[in-house]
Amino acid sequence: MSIKTIPDLDLSIVIVNYNVEYFLEQCLNSVIQATQQLKTEIIVVDNNSSDGSIEMLKLKFQGVQLIENKENVGFSRANNQGIKISRGKYLLLLNPDTVIEEQTLTKIVSRMDKDDTIGGLGVRMVDGKGNFLPESKRGLPTPIVAFYKIFGLSSLFKKSKKFGRYHLSYLNEFEENEIEILSGAFMCMRKKVLDEIGLLDEDFFMYGEDIDLSYRIIKSGYKNLYFPDTTIIHYKGESTKKSSVNYVFVFYRAMIIFAKKHFRSDNVFLFSLAINSAIYLRASIEISKRLISFLFPIIFNAAVILSGLFALTNQWRIRDITFPNDAFYLLIPIYFTIWSLNYLILGAFDEPIKLLKQFKAILIGTVIILVFYALLPKELQFSRLYILIGALWYFSWNLLNRSLLNLFSGKGFALNRSNKRRFLVVGDENEYNRVKGIIEQNFTSIDVIYPLAINESFKDSIGDIRQLQEIIAENKIDEVIFCAKNIAAGKIIELMTSIKKIDIDYKIAQPDAEFIIGSNSIDTGGEMYVLNLNALNNPGSLRSKRLVDVVVSTLLIITYPIITFWFKNKKDFFANLLDVLFAKKTLVGFCENEKMNDVQLPQLKKGVLSFMDNFEKLDASNIDKVNLIYCRDYTLLKDLKLIAKHWKKLDRRTS
Repeated sequence: MSIKTIPDLDLSIVIVNYNVEYFLEQCLNSVIQATQQLKTEIIVVDNNSSDGSIEMLKLKFQGVQLIENKENVGFSRANNQGIKISRGKYLLLLNPDTVIEEQTLTKIVSRMDKDDTIGGLGVRMVDGKGNFLPESKRGLPTPIVAFYKIFGLSSLFKKSKKFGRYHLSYLNEFEENEIEILSGAFMCMRKKVLDEIGLLDEDFFMYGEDIDLSYRIIKSGYKNLYFPDTTIIHYKGESTKKSSVNYVFVFYRAMIIFAKKHFRSDNVFLFSLAINSAIYLRASIEISKRLISFLFPIIFNAAVILSGLFALTNQWRIRDITFPNDAFYLLIPIYFTIWSLNYLILGAFDEPIKLLKQFKAILIGTVIILVFYALLPKELQFSRLYILIGALWYFSWNLLNRSLLNLFSGKGFALNRSNKRRFLVVGDENEYNRVKGIIEQNFTSIDVIYPLAINESFKDSIGDIRQLQEIIAENKIDEVIFCAKNIAAGKIIELMTSIKKIDIDYKIAQPDAEFIIGSNSIDTGGEMYVLNLNALNNPGSLRSKRLVDVVVSTLLIITYPIITFWFKNKKDFFANLLDVLFAKKTLVGFCENEKMNDVQLPQLKKGVLSFMDNFEKLDASNIDKVNLIYCRDYTLLKDLKLIAKHWKKLDRRTS
């Protein structure tokens, strides 16, 4: 389809959004700042988001052209919708999980104006920690290049012109170069070229469309340029997305579509064979890695402790005291299980490891075992001393194990390591106080929140922005939060990328917004500080919640023949209990809402009861607030009280 160009616009920016409201708002703030010296239009195509994106756009960005899809039509088709109504000389496809510099757009337009042979242009990209993203510049994934990538040769020999062609890793990230493949996260193209080659191929639903379009630009006689004179942040969810088995399948299937379209038939067969082999190989590797990384520490720990417990019995045998076989093969594993469950329930395995939690867990577990021991028949009561020494062994090994892990890994397993975070807020006094309030509302474990001045120093400021590197190191900062109201996006990116070899998190506080956003993950909406959800959103609370579900549902199932007479919908009551017992539902969940506007709520199963049962009438607009209050104020006792108060509603149909 031919696209008519109106030359009075320099640039059209098309952004496809799906359920990333906060990222989108941050992106648009940076884009609007970058359009001041150009004649531009911004087009957002929303793929049926349910997180409040549409409402946010209509409230805060009335100047943006909005296309509202009633279904998720995919990345390619949505971009084409925006392209078809665009009117600029150049077209920029931009991901919503990006932040661009104030001069980014003027620089790319100026560069393309200087060279009519440039059909497409990409820029230098960094992730949420300021690390360079290699997909900023890529080569054509021919069968041999794909082979090197799939089987890891491109990662092993990054500087090799032969093996490093997928990400062109042998090229300097700071030098301009012709490349073959642009990243769909930031893809600037000449509209005239799109008139000639057509739009994105909609056979590609999510991945591969940028490769296909880049290749068609080259085939039409134009060149693609890697332009590192400007840098953008691309959060992109690399840590979760690309380690998932589903990503492996979707991405490499897209490669097969590309091969069938552009390679000779004989090459396609070999390419498809290699790709399919790689898909199952990579999927198998990913699944195996996850199983091994999860199960091996558990199995190893259990094996060592059980071996020690069994070995202890030798001390009794030396003294001609025999253990009954039932005690040896049955009771010792039961003792081990009681100690382990107690550690798990009380969070003694959680990081950071706390000595007090460890001591409480082993003490309570030992008391439970001694009570259990007292109820055993006399022939099985072989030794209380064994239980006490066994408890000491269990406790000691866990401490030794954690110490060894800390010694050899260097981090992550230290005993009694503080989980309190040290923040540095970079901005003026007003923004510091505002952001400090958001942090305090979100975090319960705060060591200190330092202010760092931009220009003029103010009370409590520990320096100015020129001393950022030294201040971070000296004060052992965990997280730096930049105030976008006071610092330009370009300066933020410059600071992020200039601080090297420090394991630190960065976030950006948007002006007049009640969220702070950053992270390396877009899949969960990012790491945002909106409200303190920590009461529920931690492993200990979720374990306690699951324990209540199992215990209560089990007791109700056992007593079902007696209590069933109190319920009108007996089948639904019993079905709910079974669903709760087998983790398909939870006894107390969130209030149901057609549009859950806060995507940061912890993931819970559908609830039979909810906090809303405490209210006789509740306006739909307040449901999100009720859910947030439930997260913020969650305790095990409150769940039990709610169940006790509304137990007669357990027969409601929830499916």
